[in-house]
Amino acid sequence: MDFKSGKWAKKLIEMQLDDGSWGYFHTLHKDSVSSITTEQALRRLEILGFTSEDKPIKKALKYMHNCLIGKTKYPDRVEKFANWHIGTELLLSAWIKIFSEKDNAANNVAHKWVEIINAAFINKKYDHNIYKESYIKTFGVKTIHENISIFYLVSIITNLLEKNIEKYYFKYILENNSGIYYIYDNKLLTVPESFNVKNINGYIRAIELLAKFNNPECKKQLDFIVKWLNKNKLKDNMWDLGKNAKDGINFPLSDSWKTEENRIKDCTYRINKLLETIVISFHK
Repeated sequence: MDFKSGKWAKKLIEMQLDDGSWGYFHTLHKDSVSSITTEQALRRLEILGFTSEDKPIKKALKYMHNCLIGKTKYPDRVEKFANWHIGTELLLSAWIKIFSEKDNAANNVAHKWVEIINAAFINKKYDHNIYKESYIKTFGVKTIHENISIFYLVSIITNLLEKNIEKYYFKYILENNSGIYYIYDNKLLTVPESFNVKNINGYIRAIELLAKFNNPECKKQLDFIVKWLNKNKLKDNMWDLGKNAKDGINFPLSDSWKTEENRIKDCTYRINKLLETIVISFHK
């Protein structure tokens, strides 16, 4: 299914500014020139099927690269928390790497985090003291980011950790009681009771992120997701996440959800893509 020429994509592309952004990057403010942040727009375009080969993404990648190297000023207001610069580097680099592996500046940031996480799991389980020591040494700061289960960090180190360590980090994420920060705030091993629960999109999105790990040992750990999805399948091999799944970012994909048919087609498309990533990739 092609959603790149649909009305949602056209609307987003029309909103993109000349510099490649959509205004503020991470947090909207009352003086924002857009009703959406740049990362929300990027997430939406990714879901609609856009890649680094498409003009809107090319423009956004150039913009984020320029922000990362300091050529363009990062648009959001400085917030009062430790290591603001490290945090903005992380989220810019994460979004660059979601679309492209060719940006050296983003890859350099990723390498720093890979070193830190590899060290933290050297003993096959998370060691906070080693994490803290490695973080301080790598970034030359006195305070650290405590949470290692956040969307940006998981994204930036996907498929980059040492293979014998990656499965332990993956297990840590699945077992984390707070899920993946910025996406889903409950334990991922505990599947939702149904598709009609609050933040079902967040849960699916978190699993979509983890499904990008190519390590077979990680794929095995997602077997419970395959069973859960199959358990919630409709009679004709379709899925329906319900009307509440329409959030303007994850859904809709079709131009309209006025008909149940379009909603079910959209939901089925997304679930099938997820299953392909988990199951087919595992058997390669």
